[in-house]
Amino acid sequence: MTILTLGINHKTATVTLREKVAFSPEKRQLALQQLQNNGLADNAVILSTCNRTEIYLHNKRIPPQESEIWVQHCLYWFALIHQIEFEQLKKHAYLYENQEAVQHLMRVACGLDSLILGEPQILGQVKQAYQDSELFYQENQMAMSSELSRLFQKTFSTAKRVRTETEIGGSAVSVAYAACSLARQIFDSFGKLHILLVGAGETIELVSRHLLQHGAKNLMIANRTLARAEALVEKLSNPHIQVLSLNALQIRLNQADIVISSTGSDHVLITKDMVKIAQKQRRNQPMLIVDIAVPRDVDSSVGELASVYHYSVDDLQHIIQRNLELRKEASAKAEYIIQEECQTFFGWLKVHQFSGLIRNYRDNAEQTRQALLDKALQSLQQGQNAEVILQELSYKLTNKLLHAPTQAMQTMVKKGNAQGLQTFSAVLGIEPKEPIE
Repeated sequence: MTILTLGINHKTATVTLREKVAFSPEKRQLALQQLQNNGLADNAVILSTCNRTEIYLHNKRIPPQESEIWVQHCLYWFALIHQIEFEQLKKHAYLYENQEAVQHLMRVACGLDSLILGEPQILGQVKQAYQDSELFYQENQMAMSSELSRLFQKTFSTAKRVRTETEIGGSAVSVAYAACSLARQIFDSFGKLHILLVGAGETIELVSRHLLQHGAKNLMIANRTLARAEALVEKLSNPHIQVLSLNALQIRLNQADIVISSTGSDHVLITKDMVKIAQKQRRNQPMLIVDIAVPRDVDSSVGELASVYHYSVDDLQHIIQRNLELRKEASAKAEYIIQEECQTFFGWLKVHQFSGLIRNYRDNAEQTRQALLDKALQSLQQGQNAEVILQELSYKLTNKLLHAPTQAMQTMVKKGNAQGLQTFSAVLGIEPKEPIE
């Protein structure tokens, strides 16, 4: 059996090339069909994100001596379906087989191969890729192989174990996430808090998603262009978020427990006097202000006011750097877990392969028994001597059933496989005349 990983990611290729090899849902269906029709894979899973495109192929029928040819055919197919030059693809692609392929898949799912070390979104993307393939095979009345299915289930449980047993995902390493983590350290719950977000760009979108995931219910988005803020609310699929212009900033600031600002403004939007007015209205209840903007949106002196916690983007960068170091420490433990789980998977795979061998051996033995029995019954019906027939049946059956084990023992003797012979003799309950060394 051969498992192959064929891919391109942010480490090996530019955005331009990554865009060329991305798979749309329609192209994924076509690719899976072609891989099946061309005999390149019994099954495949296609992972396509903004940072990587990877195909995990499983082929039971490729003998070791033909593995290199098969890999080249897969690479040619990959270039052909995306209409790019083979040499260009070869220069930027990576290929992993069997154990290296399994380790790579597990590292990807655990976030160890991501642009941001330990990021959690990739696991969901790997799960979705697997489910898309599974659905394709079901709709086409085909089955996902037990080996590939087991590999992905093992990968998912490995990623869960890494998240549980290490701190790989426990520390904020993005500005948006770090801002939300600060808020969670100061406030026990977001449910009853009033949160004012200033800006409507990508960072504020990420902040909004983090806050909503952690139970925020009273969000307000202030932006110079109302239409852009409204578009963000529609994107977030949450009609309860309030939208306001920057002209109404003071009014909403008077209500805000948390303020997170990230605009492209070239001047300060929230002054010390504005926060002072807000705190008077709020009776000096704790207020967290996080200024992610460069240049700053918030006057740096607001932190001098009573009960105001003020953090700038520089403060967040220090937190992020420290957390990245913690993640790097955690990644070493994660790598150990992956090695362990990889070995477990290949241990299962060996047993799984041999269980098929045993089944085939028993089926062959049954076919031999039935063929000899049919011949003996035919002889009895012809009136031949029953004792002679039974003697011949037992003799032939014994010879045929002992032929394969005898050959196996002779091979082990020739190769000096003492451990195999000891196991064999122990199973048969036969002690060798001389000790096996």
